Amino acid sequence: MREERPIIALDFPSFEQVKSFLALFPAEEKLYVKIGMELYYAAGPEIVRYVKDLGHSVFLDLKLHDIPNTVRSAMAVLANLGVDMTNVHAAGGVEMMAAAREGLGQGPKLIAVTQLTSTSEEQMHSDQNIQTSLAESVAHYARKTAEAGLDGVVCSAHEVQTIKAATAKDFICLTPGIRPAGSAIGDQKRVMTPNDARAIGSDYIVVGRPVTQAQDPVEAYRAIKAEWTG
Repeated sequence: MREERPIIALDFPSFEQVKSFLALFPAEEKLYVKIGMELYYAAGPEIVRYVKDLGHSVFLDLKLHDIPNTVRSAMAVLANLGVDMTNVHAAGGVEMMAAAREGLGQGPKLIAVTQLTSTSEEQMHSDQNIQTSLAESVAHYARKTAEAGLDGVVCSAHEVQTIKAATAKDFICLTPGIRPAGSAIGDQKRVMTPNDARAIGSDYIVVGRPVTQAQDPVEAYRAIKAEWTG
């Protein structure tokens, strides 16, 4: 089922900046936010507890990738924080992903990163020595993610239809790299507008700088939400 709230990437370096940003929104407006590595490593688990106490939903984007036992234990810790969704790298393999599912339990959504949206096919070939097409690599990782019992994947919106065909209609496709028409793409290589992501079948979208660096973040968020929900 599609999540109607765009996920806001809280890509801030400090707890105080997050507090200031979230304070711009009315208390009754419950957001879905992404807490990534930079913020989590700076502020620790307290940032998750703070955001959850405000009533917001949290996607904890730490992209775990380690031996299965370590990932299982780490996920058990994250489960205690009450996160709504978190992720691993599909490149860690089926055994590792299944261990992550076991550690996290069945409540929160657990998804896997296929290929980062900053990765081009040329880079995948040269840096990872994966010589298939980017689409084939993503579809393979998606199938392995489903095999491990996870809920879905992080992927480019350009790959949603391929992934749905390789897995199932209810297999989650969360797409970062979303930019309103005319926005700078930054370091993302594969981007799409909210309207196009909706049309192509994305289930969740993640938007960062077009909201967090906007002159009026609340207005920017609501405009993107309106485009996403149609």
